[in-house]
Amino acid sequence: MDDGTLYSIGELARRTGLTVKTIRLYSDRGLVPPADRTPAGYRRYGPDAVARLALVRTLRELGLGLDTIRRVLDRDLPLGRVAAEHAAALDAQIGILRLRRAVLVAAAGREATFEEMERMHQLATLSEAERRRLIDDFLGTVFGGPVDRTGPAAAARRSLTPELPERPTEEQVTAWVELAELSLDPDFRARMRGLAEEHAGARSDGAAVPPRPGAVAVTRDVVAAAVSSGVEPGSPQAQPVVARLTAACAVAVGRPDDAELRAWLVRHLATANDPRRDRYARLLALINGWPAPDSLTPVIDWAVEALGNTGTATAR
Repeated sequence: MDDGTLYSIGELARRTGLTVKTIRLYSDRGLVPPADRTPAGYRRYGPDAVARLALVRTLRELGLGLDTIRRVLDRDLPLGRVAAEHAAALDAQIGILRLRRAVLVAAAGREATFEEMERMHQLATLSEAERRRLIDDFLGTVFGGPVDRTGPAAAARRSLTPELPERPTEEQVTAWVELAELSLDPDFRARMRGLAEEHAGARSDGAAVPPRPGAVAVTRDVVAAAVSSGVEPGSPQAQPVVARLTAACAVAVGRPDDAELRAWLVRHLATANDPRRDRYARLLALINGWPAPDSLTPVIDWAVEALGNTGTATAR
């Protein structure tokens, strides 16, 4: 209620915690007009000025400009619409800041050079279409041809494709930068391409198949229980596991379960046992919001040793 009390700028400053200079600026911009002036021309403000200044301070702290605040106070703009628009603008700024911080954190963690930081920044700020082209190029190298989203390798391609969400977390951005760098690594590309070629070449009918699901996935499914149970690869208990493994792999690659298959399987698993492959899988899961995969290294190490202990992996 208006009780007729009028305040000087100094009194208003003491009540609101704002400086006299700031209140004078807001008054000059029409945000808090004076209710009256003294004969000497000094401004006097009514009790409602305290509430208006509190709202102005809140909106300023939220980042709104003075012109927008004046229109809100004058009811030319609905506060709800202004808040929604400003929240959207803040989302965009937060996204940019998250990208910048992710690059800086990644650069600090590896003590990056200026060139490396520039490359990380470029990878972090790629558009969705640019990210898609980069990954399509990587998968085209791995699978030996242009991207086919409906063919036999489509499922394998999807299982290796990162999908950065519209509003990624800092961790997802950092993971994307590292995964993108990994996908550009010529040696990693060659290793993944070799896996795909060797797997396709292992089929007796010559049909091309993706590396997943295949020998590596079969090995994981068959051997994981033995590894977690502590079965030693050279023990008698390992022999039936090896038999199940080779039988399942023979079905997967379409060829007989013989010494030649086992020799191929040893080579294939040894090639697949690259820590960068595990790292790609973990980064991919983080980006896509999938459960973190278990490392394949213990399973592959066990299988290679167990196959060697059977004495059937000597064919080359």
